[in-house]
Amino acid sequence: MAVRQQRLVETLRLHFRCGAVALLQLDGHGELLRPIAVDGLVNEALGRRFVIKEHPRLAAILQRREVTCFHHDSGLSDPYDGLLIERTGQPLHVHDCMGVGLDLEGQRFGVLTLDALTIGTFDVAAQRELAQLLPLIEAAVRVSRLESALRASHHSGAVAAERSPKGEEGEILGHSEAMSRLLNELQVVADSELPVLLLGETGVGKEMFAHRLHRLSRRGARALVHVNCAALPESLAESELFGHVRGAFSGAVSDRPGRFEAAEGGTLLLDEVGELPLAIQAKLLRVLQNGEIQRLGTDRPRKVDVRVIAATNRNLREQVAEGNFRADLYHRLSVYPIPIPPLRDRGNDVLLLAGRFLELNRARLGLRSLRLSTGAEEALRRYRWPGNVRELEHVISRAALKALSRGAKRSDIVTLEADLLDLDDAAPLSSAEEAKPSKPNERQLPLREAVEACERACIRTALERHDGNWARAAKGLGMDASNLHKLARRLGMKLTA
Repeated sequence: MAVRQQRLVETLRLHFRCGAVALLQLDGHGELLRPIAVDGLVNEALGRRFVIKEHPRLAAILQRREVTCFHHDSGLSDPYDGLLIERTGQPLHVHDCMGVGLDLEGQRFGVLTLDALTIGTFDVAAQRELAQLLPLIEAAVRVSRLESALRASHHSGAVAAERSPKGEEGEILGHSEAMSRLLNELQVVADSELPVLLLGETGVGKEMFAHRLHRLSRRGARALVHVNCAALPESLAESELFGHVRGAFSGAVSDRPGRFEAAEGGTLLLDEVGELPLAIQAKLLRVLQNGEIQRLGTDRPRKVDVRVIAATNRNLREQVAEGNFRADLYHRLSVYPIPIPPLRDRGNDVLLLAGRFLELNRARLGLRSLRLSTGAEEALRRYRWPGNVRELEHVISRAALKALSRGAKRSDIVTLEADLLDLDDAAPLSSAEEAKPSKPNERQLPLREAVEACERACIRTALERHDGNWARAAKGLGMDASNLHKLARRLGMKLTA
C-alpha cells in the first residue's frame, strides 16, 4: 500500500512540476489529517498530524469537491511552510497551493495537496487538469487500500484497523523493520486468550502497546483496566486487586470490588508487575491458574473472566534468581513475552515521532511553523535515547520553548538547531562499543546483555562528566534522578554520592 501511494505522489509531483505533493487521510473522528505519502517534504512530515480546525487551508479543501487553489497572496497560513526540502539552506515558504478532497465508497477519505515555490505554478489549466485526474487518483488510492486489506486478511484471518479508533490518541508511529515485526506479532497474538508479558525499557510506550493488544482482541469492546503495580501500597495491594468485604480491615465500611472484577469480560493491564510484593504474587498466581479471586475478609472465591497483560522494564528472570519474583508466576505471565524495541533501534522512526511532537508544540505555542534543521535531524538520529519516546517528547518541547526564549517570533518559521536539543551531555552512539566483542573469536553478547552493558557505559560516562553527581548526570541523560537510580540498581551499579 505504501509503495503504490508513494509512487502516486512522486508521479504527480513530476507531472505538475511542483515543490511537494502530499496525500493525507482523515482520522476516525474526522478531526485531523495524517500524511500517508509525501514527496518533496522533510523526513519528519509523515509523523505530523494536522488538526483540521487549526489549518484553514486544509479545512477549505475538505469542504469542497472541486479543486481549491490558494495563491501567493492568500492570507491563510500554509501547513507546509518550512517543511519543503531545502535547496538554499534556508526555510522555504510555499507560494502556490492547490488541493482536492478525495472520496472513497461515497465517503470523504482525505485530501491531496500540491505546493509550489514559484508564483503562478497552479494556473487555471493546472487546476482543470487536476480535476480531470481526480477519478484516477481516487481509483489508485482505492486499489492500494484493497491490496492492504487483502494482505492483512491473508496474514491474520481478519482485517485490522489501520489506526486507533480514537484517532490521534494512542496511534503507534513507526515504519522501521523492528516496529513492523512488533506490530505483526501483536496482531497475531491479540486474538488469543494467552497472557502476554510486554518487556521494554522505561519510555518505550508499553501501555500504548497494551491498549493496541486489547483493541485488536475479541475483548476490545469491553473494559481495559490499568493497574500501576509500582504505585500500590503493600498494605492495600490485595484489596485494590481483589476487593474486600465490609469489616475486612479498619475503614472497610462496605463491600468493594477490586480491579479484577472491574475488568470482568475484558482485560487487566498489570503495569510494572515486577514491583508486586511476594505475598500478592501468590494470590495473583491463583487467579491465573483457576480464574478465581477471593475478596479480602472472606473465604468465598469468585469466578472472573479476565485476560491479563503484564508489563515491566525489569529483568524478571534475574528477579526470580534473586528470590524477588515467584518462578511459577513468571512462567504463567510470560506465556507469550513480547520485547518492545528501544527508540535507538528504530532508525528513522525517531524523525516520524519528532514530527508528531513538533506539530503538537507548534499548535500548543501558537507558532506559524516549527521545524528541525538538518543538523538537528542528524543529532536525533545519533543520540541513544536512554529515556526513549518519552525523552524525545520532552526534548522537542524544551527546545521549542528555548527557541522562543531566545527571541524567535511566533509569526516566523521557527527552526530548531542541534544546540537547542541539549543532547551534547549524553553519551554518543559509539558508547555501544562496550557491548561489542573486541575480537572475532570472542563470544557475541545476547541482545539484552549488550543493551545493559551499553546502559552502564552511558551512565558511567555521564557520571564522569558531572564529577559523580547523580542529579546532574540524570539531567544530562534526560531522565529523572529517581528513574536513573532505579535503572542503576537494576543494572547492578553501586549508588555512591
